[in-house]
Amino acid sequence: MACPLPAAESRWKVDADGGITWGVRAGDAHQDQIEMSGRKVSVILTYGVTEDGATVLTRQVVFPSLRTIPNDTHASLSYKFAADATPRFFIDGKPVAGETSTRVHIRGLVTIESLLGKNKDIELTRVIFPSTTKPLVLERYTLKNSSDQTVTVEAEDTVKTVRTSASRGVAGEYLITAQVVDAGPKTLKPGERVSFTLMFSAREAGAAPVVVNAEYEERARRERVDEFLSKLQLETPDPVLNTAFAFAKIRTTESIYETKGGLMHGPGGGSYYAAIWANDQAEYANPFFPYLGDPAGNESAINAYRLFARYMNPDYKPIPSSIIAEGTGEWHGAGDRGDMAMIAYGASRFALAYGRTDTADELWKLITWCLEYCRRKVNAQGVVESDSDELEGRFPSGKANLCTSSLYYDALNSAVFLGKALGKPGAELKDYQERAKAMRAAIDSYFGATVEGFETYRYYAGNTVLRAWICIPLTVGIYDRAQGTIAALFSPRLWTQDGLATQAGERTFWDRSTLYALRGVLAAGDTERAIPFLTYYSNRRLLGEHVPYPVEAYPEGNQRHLAAESALYCRIYTEGLFGMRPTGLHSFRMTPRLPKGWGTMRLNKVHAYGEDFDVVVTRAGEKLRVETATGGKILSSKLIEQGGSIEVELNGQ
Repeated sequence: MACPLPAAESRWKVDADGGITWGVRAGDAHQDQIEMSGRKVSVILTYGVTEDGATVLTRQVVFPSLRTIPNDTHASLSYKFAADATPRFFIDGKPVAGETSTRVHIRGLVTIESLLGKNKDIELTRVIFPSTTKPLVLERYTLKNSSDQTVTVEAEDTVKTVRTSASRGVAGEYLITAQVVDAGPKTLKPGERVSFTLMFSAREAGAAPVVVNAEYEERARRERVDEFLSKLQLETPDPVLNTAFAFAKIRTTESIYETKGGLMHGPGGGSYYAAIWANDQAEYANPFFPYLGDPAGNESAINAYRLFARYMNPDYKPIPSSIIAEGTGEWHGAGDRGDMAMIAYGASRFALAYGRTDTADELWKLITWCLEYCRRKVNAQGVVESDSDELEGRFPSGKANLCTSSLYYDALNSAVFLGKALGKPGAELKDYQERAKAMRAAIDSYFGATVEGFETYRYYAGNTVLRAWICIPLTVGIYDRAQGTIAALFSPRLWTQDGLATQAGERTFWDRSTLYALRGVLAAGDTERAIPFLTYYSNRRLLGEHVPYPVEAYPEGNQRHLAAESALYCRIYTEGLFGMRPTGLHSFRMTPRLPKGWGTMRLNKVHAYGEDFDVVVTRAGEKLRVETATGGKILSSKLIEQGGSIEVELNGQ
């Protein structure tokens, strides 16, 4: 029995400009937080409205390249600016007595609109965003005189400077500053407006202050967001799905930091910057970046795999789970979490979708090393052993878990495709094929089980309680137990109001398992069961009480907007709904899943396999018409049965 879904939440609505808007009602007190990032900074903005309409703002500003001591995973300089950092406003020389918030809007920047003054005839618009390239966060305040009288408005000239101890900084002393730019009184005639800027910045004590051009910084941020939105565009009949996909592209790709070790995609969340992980980056985010085609995303992916490759060794000692501190350190605190399977899985899928022979040839060495490592960890029952899984012991995973063996299985299959494209020896590829066949059989014999009445998988030997990660085989093309697994995933034992519980009966959830599950159920072809849950989840994350991105977990981290989870959301569509599976540097297999109520769906401006192209799936009676096109020219057009697949060959560039 499937878990009944509650009505979708709707604090926010999708706006005409592709953003989302909360129309604030009188007495509607609410607070939320969102993370936004640039190359040198990230800000976790807590915002909200009190019962009397006043705006609440707290900014935790993180500077990933300003390192603290000890220079570990969490050693990014960080400071929290509360209400006392906000300048006071004056109208005709008197402090503003009242504020009524009216609207909050999000589209890569946060805009908060309010009315000031006794007569509510001064309009205040706050726009909050990070710089795209500098260690700088800005709040731009625009005041408009909507009265019929000339008034004088003023943002108080305030400066707050924090000087950190030299003993706590890798580069010594740091200066953290909050300062109002263009402060002072301004005279406004009716209809006129004026802007002030509050900037938050940090620098080494001996460095020159950050130079600010607020208009340029806002324009640059808007243009960068537009770049994200202009690529890989999803078109379905559901605007919530389209918008959630668009927003996930922003969060995924903005969270790339300029470090000593090159561009690094980072999870964020106030803790995880200037570092990479075998799961978040190698497994979750990097396989998505070729489809988006953002140069920084692809560069950060290649850089991540190169950083991991530095740790290959002839003794097959494990590669660390995380490379930290701008590439200068490592973290291996949970032992082998199945990291080599994660890296081989992600690197092979990335190399295929990226479509460049030189990059694929370089990554081949890392992929094959990781596959050999995993082979050496195969136990007598034929599955891969590891110390833990990506949850690092938070929940039991035994000596061998379903996730590690499934990722290894998929990596072997990808290695066959990649090896053929690179002209690798047939004997080597035949070995990978035979290993994959044996691993698939071992996954079923070792993990296949009846758990809580469902014909599905036990997550590890001795496991008797349903686990969210039983979805993993569905994402790697193993559908032998799909019916029982899907029934278990959507049962009241696992499905909660926030998606999948990590373990049946627990309140803990990690969005990553829900995102994998939705992708896997679609890939397995149970479209009509998946779509209501995908729609519910998307509405909750985009328009509910904590918006607008997928989150990490709860209660741990209190639902932080970690970036790689947004990449997993996008992969629900590329690999699940459209069923795209790389088969070569310029080819892929596509098994589209068009829901019954939809006449068509599109992925426009796909940047992968060495080509830029569009995919259009249209209902044609009982069949589906699947077209790929580039520059208005149709590359292929095929009629397939529902549930059928097509092989797409592209020219490449």
